[in-house]
Amino acid sequence: MNAVHTTKALPRRLATLAQCVLASVAAFGVSSASAQAWEPSKPVEFIIPAGTGGGADQMARLIQGIISKNNLMKGNMVVVNKSGGAGAEGFLSVKEAKGDPHKIIITLSNLFTTPMATGVPFNWKEMTPVQMMALDQFVLWVNAETPYKTAAEYIAAVKAAGPLKMKMGGTGSKQEDQIITVGLEKATGTKFIYVPYKGGGEVAVQLVGGHVNSTVNNPAEAVSQWRAGTVRPLCVFDDVRMPYKEKVTTTMSWADIPTCKEAGVPQDYVMLRGIFMAPGVTPAQVKYYDDLLTKVRATPEWKEYMERGAFNTTSMSGDAFRKWLESAEATHRTLMTEAGFMAK
Repeated sequence: MNAVHTTKALPRRLATLAQCVLASVAAFGVSSASAQAWEPSKPVEFIIPAGTGGGADQMARLIQGIISKNNLMKGNMVVVNKSGGAGAEGFLSVKEAKGDPHKIIITLSNLFTTPMATGVPFNWKEMTPVQMMALDQFVLWVNAETPYKTAAEYIAAVKAAGPLKMKMGGTGSKQEDQIITVGLEKATGTKFIYVPYKGGGEVAVQLVGGHVNSTVNNPAEAVSQWRAGTVRPLCVFDDVRMPYKEKVTTTMSWADIPTCKEAGVPQDYVMLRGIFMAPGVTPAQVKYYDDLLTKVRATPEWKEYMERGAFNTTSMSGDAFRKWLESAEATHRTLMTEAGFMAK
């Protein structure tokens, strides 16, 4: 009798047990979703470790504008330039903000070069990688009023002028632009006077004003001057041409600019454009910004900016991004050592 009673009661007990399990799973799911659905609780400070007008400044302000225009986040994002010490001021401010999810920073390759050149106590591993937004190209530019139509013609003129007679303008000292300049010198047997400026916008203005003979600015930093007919691109420092075929000027597109290798200058270099957070933040907080930036990259405004600035649109996050950073750090250590730029 008891056995029969137990047997009949078993389905009811199993049903009750199942309901308890489902309730627990549902509660766990809500708890997990809540843990994942982190959002900023105050304005986010978006740091630019470079001056105004340059590539990093333009990209950061575009990201902020896209987020605001498309209501991609509830709170505000405030852009702040901290260019002191070749970007060290910005990097250290993020490093020291351990656990603060309301501070992000856009990085360029001074992420590697600044600590190597200055000895400042900072390494990219002391921040939290979020996402590679793109890779940026470098172009050899001259003033449009000069007679040089090709990189070969310009390099021949630099050689004919003799060592330290022609000026190359660039952003920062012992940073990406000067690394490329040293590589160009070694590849061609030339020697420039390198003139550092605070940002790529200023570099372009100095070239238009005839204060330097050439620059190695990023496409976005000189495209308005190129469109206006005041500067001329000679070659891109990459092993392949840029893919963008829509005309920028009446006669040329980015794809029409030869590689420096094609022009007899075997030198190539691309620069990081990535987003990092402070150390000690949670996976949910990283995911929030990773998802936010993915939404940014999906907008028409971003895609238009990528084409207008002739960017390499490679993007990655997570382990893939971290592995890329480790490889890039090793490459920059080699380049900085060869250039004699490492801090003593």
